[in-house]
Amino acid sequence: MKRLGLAFGLLFLWAPILLMVVYAFSADRIPFQWGGFSLRWFAALAANERMREAALLSLRIAAGAATLATLLGGLAGWALARFGPFRGRALLGALAGAPLVLPEVVTGLSLLLLFVLGQGAAEAVFGWAPGRGAATILLAHVTIGLAYVAVVVQARLAALDPSLEEAAADLGAGPFTTFRTVTLPLIAPSLAAGWLLAFTLSLDDVVVASFVSGPAGTTLPMLVFSALKIGLTPEVNALAALFLALAALFVGAAGLFLARRANGAG
Repeated sequence: MKRLGLAFGLLFLWAPILLMVVYAFSADRIPFQWGGFSLRWFAALAANERMREAALLSLRIAAGAATLATLLGGLAGWALARFGPFRGRALLGALAGAPLVLPEVVTGLSLLLLFVLGQGAAEAVFGWAPGRGAATILLAHVTIGLAYVAVVVQARLAALDPSLEEAAADLGAGPFTTFRTVTLPLIAPSLAAGWLLAFTLSLDDVVVASFVSGPAGTTLPMLVFSALKIGLTPEVNALAALFLALAALFVGAAGLFLARRANGAG
């Protein structure tokens, strides 16, 4: 009975995705009508310059946002886990974790107001202010991603045995050497997990990006969402199949790496 329930749950989750992948290879122009096997929509996707530009922009923003979020979120998680009680700790924790609980609409609207006020202040002081675009989307995604990174890093540091760092200090290692040789290798998996989480959240976001973007900042999720208002096209099915294949490739590579590492350690 448990296996039947598990199979039903997996089927419920994966059936729509697999159905979209199947129809990505259909030659028919109607998205969910089979017209014979064909790769025409993958060729059309490769020839779509606007979608290619949006995909490259999304990847650049996601990589930059994930890197900055890992740096800032790692520092925030380090401060919350290692500095003990200090003035402003509760405020720092609340501000760092706010994007986790706030609705995306509220986050997007608040960031939009911040950027509008900042643009007005810059124009009043310097006589010129940059418009909203890729830079504002990057800053917004950093704000969201660092909250997740901070939580992951703080949880990892809380689970570490402090005697390891104390032993390094007793052997004459300074604070930086202790961090570089002991702490950083131990929290590296959490930093990598936080980076991947921030990258995925940035690549998937459409709500916040819609608030803070401008004409020069159309990401791939925004482009797909605007295209769905007109009607679903087979190119979207091909795009979904491509992303699923890339995700499966990365997951398989990660699993193979972990398996080899475990065999080497054994």
